[in-house]
Amino acid sequence: MPRPPRAIMFMGTGSDVGKSMIVAGLCRAFTNRGLRVRPFKPQNMSNNAAVTADGGEIGRAQALQARACRVAPVTDMNPVLLKPQTDIGAQVVVQGRVIGAMKAREYQARKGELMPAVLESFHRLGRDADLILVEGAGSASEVNLRAGDIANMGFAETADLPVVLIGDIERGGVIASIVGTCAVLPPADRARLKAFLINKFRGDTSLFDDGLRLIREHTGLSSLGVVPWFAEADRLPPEDALALSSRRTTEGRAIRIAVPQLSRIANFDDLDPLRAEPDVTVEMIPQGRPLPGDADLMILPGTKATIPDLEFLRAQGWHIDLAAHVRRGGHVLGICGGFQMLGRRLDDPAGTEGAPGAVDGLGLLDLETILDGPKTLVEVAGRHLASGAELRGYEMHIGRTTGPALDHPMLDLSGRPEGAVSPNGRIGGCYVHGMFSADGFRHAFLSAIRDRAATGLNYEDTVEATLDALARHLETHLDLDGLFAVS
Repeated sequence: MPRPPRAIMFMGTGSDVGKSMIVAGLCRAFTNRGLRVRPFKPQNMSNNAAVTADGGEIGRAQALQARACRVAPVTDMNPVLLKPQTDIGAQVVVQGRVIGAMKAREYQARKGELMPAVLESFHRLGRDADLILVEGAGSASEVNLRAGDIANMGFAETADLPVVLIGDIERGGVIASIVGTCAVLPPADRARLKAFLINKFRGDTSLFDDGLRLIREHTGLSSLGVVPWFAEADRLPPEDALALSSRRTTEGRAIRIAVPQLSRIANFDDLDPLRAEPDVTVEMIPQGRPLPGDADLMILPGTKATIPDLEFLRAQGWHIDLAAHVRRGGHVLGICGGFQMLGRRLDDPAGTEGAPGAVDGLGLLDLETILDGPKTLVEVAGRHLASGAELRGYEMHIGRTTGPALDHPMLDLSGRPEGAVSPNGRIGGCYVHGMFSADGFRHAFLSAIRDRAATGLNYEDTVEATLDALARHLETHLDLDGLFAVS
């Protein structure tokens, strides 16, 4: 019988401490050492998802980690994905497939029932791995959620895994957060903690030597090192919409793109290749602020709840800003849920994404959408009809869109027309995510907005180079041999 793979679980003292980035960098670093590495996250909560090679969906962070391992993403890498639709409820995806929607209290009561599926995925993933790097969710100190836990210590206990704790020094109080986490954990969980590391340090790391000593004295944990701030992190897709507000925006660039930050924004990594262009500014507009009148392009992004987010958009007055933008001759692009909003009407008869009902759309394209039927999860390839540029991407949506505007499609996907474009070419939309990663299409699309020379950006190469740089960064500042010995 083959020996089970080594595995290490990484937990944070809180959310957004950099767990996903650390695991991605370690995936690439250990893969570069010749190991067969696989990422695993038992439970994720994110509306930033990816279509997998086996036809399901997982969190975008695990897809990036799979890429760091130089393997295709599969549903076993993230067996439970929660996609928030309201403040108190989420769509529940198990092993890549939607099983329904649950309110938070119902999910807390039933989450333990999902442990068999989580373990099945973990063990199946391990059949082809030398090392599994497991990422926890939120904070390891959420002892109030310990009963039935599948995301953190509950899974570590069931799978019998050692745990490394990650603290974020940028937010302050990192000594107390690590020591406090150890203090509140019950003894059996506390015994699983083997080491800690500090992330996001700015400046001379030796200045924290006394801090490391104090943590070791109070916890007995060994230190794996201090990771300095990795400035290139914003070249990698963020997992959480909370990170959008902290991503850099460079002013004074030739093409200005404005994106309303919808309350249930989804698959917002669609914007990352545009951000990477040296002559493009992408500005996320938070609630309470008008959409800028001098934007060249406004993008309505994907959303996990189209009708509620259309109502949110109207509550901000953004529909008025969009109408004014169109009157001035500006460009508008809708992607997935944003594409559905551009039509005349949206109908959700069964309450698939919220309360049942129908609403008027923005009326910028002659379309209607009914939010019903099975969920579409498929990788696609094709070309942009206006330029002939090739592209690849994926569809991830519920809904059927019909109407005269479809007679003027935006894309040809291997003989299937997709999306719609207005007669003047300034308003368009489609269901395809990820299309801006194609360099030729991205340049052609931007050149139609403002004449420009090709910048030479190869976006996919940029992501690969950033993963390699992150791996080198961690190799330099962490004790990877000591980390491997923990497994």
